[in-house]
Amino acid sequence: MSKTENEATPAETTTNKVETVVLSPEQIEDLKVRAAKADENWDRLLRTTADFENFKKRAAREKIESAQYASFSLLQKLLPVLDNFEMALAAAQTATSARPASAVADDKLTSLQSGVIMIQQQLKSALTETGLEEIDATGKPFDPNVHEAISQQESAEAPEGSVLQQLRKGYKFKDRLLRPATVIVARKPAPAA
Repeated sequence: MSKTENEATPAETTTNKVETVVLSPEQIEDLKVRAAKADENWDRLLRTTADFENFKKRAAREKIESAQYASFSLLQKLLPVLDNFEMALAAAQTATSARPASAVADDKLTSLQSGVIMIQQQLKSALTETGLEEIDATGKPFDPNVHEAISQQESAEAPEGSVLQQLRKGYKFKDRLLRPATVIVARKPAPAA
């Protein structure tokens, strides 16, 4: 077989011919502008993608938190009920100690107290299972994050800045403050004149 003029050898077919294109200064400027715009669009795409990912994470976190704290407002409405149970029990104690002894009346009052105590304990137990936690303030250092001071009282026995008396219980729900404890805080007695 003879080789014709139009046939190329395998080595010749694999080599590419590179053509040099000469660009005008206007075309070079136009390419620079387009490259800068492409870089700007790429940066904008990266920022938008990052913002969207952050949004998705934040939305997922807020959804979880909203599910965890869905009963927050319900618990706030139930706290006065707990307070009223405690006041009822305190009133019953006062009534028992102030009245002359009558066996029938004492039995009825004791039964009523027992019933109120059982209801209160059931309610407290149910609320504790959901994540409610009492804040015990008496005798502890005053903490403005969980205590609400309504007054100060001079005391030689208690250290300055500690809670002398808790007037209303405070509560936390999981890791959030539901209601601060209302307290009276100790201060040093004034020097005698």
